[in-house]
Amino acid sequence: MIMEAASRPSPEEMAFGEALSELEAIVASLEGGQLELEESLARYERGVALLRALQAKLADAQQKVTTLIGELETESADDA
Repeated sequence: MIMEAASRPSPEEMAFGEALSELEAIVASLEGGQLELEESLARYERGVALLRALQAKLADAQQKVTTLIGELETESADDA
């Protein structure tokens, strides 16, 4: 069950896996088609916020990997 809005951490504060799990649960509940309109909208909004946070975390991780690869390439060039 999804936590009440007041007791949920913001998507930016959540670990990647935790945010992804919540997003998957939201998608499943929306696909079930058993929610009232208001609840569907609230879950959709939360899902969008989670998706944005996940995308930001992935972009940050990609930037870190790119930086590390650049450092390795620079070290390799210096050693040659």
